[in-house]
Parts: sequence; C-alpha cells; structure tokens
Amino acid sequence: MKKIQLLPVLAAMMFLAGCEKERVMASNDVPQEIQSYVETHFSSNKILQTLKDTEGLTLTYDVTLDSAISLEFNRSKEIISIDANSKLPDSVIPQKILTYVLTNYPNQVITDWEKESRKVQQIELNNGLDLEFDEDGNYLRIDN
Repeated sequence: MKKIQLLPVLAAMMFLAGCEKERVMASNDVPQEIQSYVETHFSSNKILQTLKDTEGLTLTYDVTLDSAISLEFNRSKEIISIDANSKLPDSVIPQKILTYVLTNYPNQVITDWEKESRKVQQIELNNGLDLEFDEDGNYLRIDN
C-alpha cells in the first residue's frame, strides 16, 4: 500500500528534477533591481545578455556584462555570485572582507565573489587563491 502512495510523489520529484529551463530575457524585461545593481557597481559596463534560469524549484538570473564579467542573482534578485577576469569594484565586496584582503594580501586583487550559502562567502584572488569567510565577513580558511 505504501508503494502506491509513493508513486505520485516520486513521479512529481522526477518531473521537477527534469524541468530545466533557460530563457534569454529582453533588455526591457530585466528586473529593475538587477539593472540598478549593474548601474551602481558596474556603470562602465554594458549588459550583453540576461538569462532567466529555472532548475526545479530554483530560479536565478545570469547576467553577462562586457569585459568578461558574469553576475548571478537569486529569486529575490539579490547578488549571489560575481565572476571576472580583473579586479572587482570595491563596492561589491563586503567591507570586512575587503579590509582582510587589503591587510593580508596587499599585492592581490579580488576577481570573484560568491555567496555559497547563507553562512559562507568565498572570494578568489588574482593569484588563484580561494578564501572563505562567514556571513559576517570573518575569515574562516583557505579553500583548497
């Protein structure tokens, strides 16, 4: 009897897992919060493309800027990842993390920032070193 009740649940889970949809958004459909973020922190860059990416129950917005910069926003249109080939603007890095890097790695610059979870932030320096910080910006460890 329990097997029969599990069948609809398993079918629904398989359906959701298989629902991956990526859609290119027209420039006038890009959410205002995302446009404002780009204008504030990347004013000299142009949005080349915005993808609305749905995987199961997860929704993200993947924004590609010129100068090889990629931004990712969550469902709430909050930044969760920034990837670049050059120095990120100081304004996108939490102050405590920026201060730590300037103090401990004065000859390096931050090229990537990611909010891995609610509790962990990770940055990458231009020498390839990955550092992890807690949600408050306190240094945790070098990520190998």
